[in-house]
Amino acid sequence: MKIFIDESVIVAPMEIELLEKDKDSIKIRIKDADMTLISPLVKELLGDKEVDEVKYTSGSQGLTHPTLYVKVKSGKPQTALKRASKALANDVKEAKDKLAKALK
Repeated sequence: MKIFIDESVIVAPMEIELLEKDKDSIKIRIKDADMTLISPLVKELLGDKEVDEVKYTSGSQGLTHPTLYVKVKSGKPQTALKRASKALANDVKEAKDKLAKALK
C-alpha cells in the first residue's frame, strides 16, 4: 500500500511474523512486502559466507503472504538476517549522505 502526500511516497511498514525457527534456519512471513527492500536483502544474504540457503516465496495474489527462509552454515539465522539488514541500512545512509552532499 502506498500513500501519496504532496508528491512524497510513504510506504506502509512491513509486518514480519516468525513461522519456524531452529538452530540453523528461520522462516518468516512478510506482510506488505516491498520488493525494493526484499530484493537487496536476499542479495545481501546470498553474499554472506555464513549463509547456506536463502528462499524467498512471493505468495499468491493476496491469498498468501511472502515468506523468507534462511539456513546458515554456522551461527544463528537471526544473526544473519540482522547482519544483512544492518548492511542495507548502512548502504541507504551512505547514499543519503552522498545525495545530500551533492545537492549542497
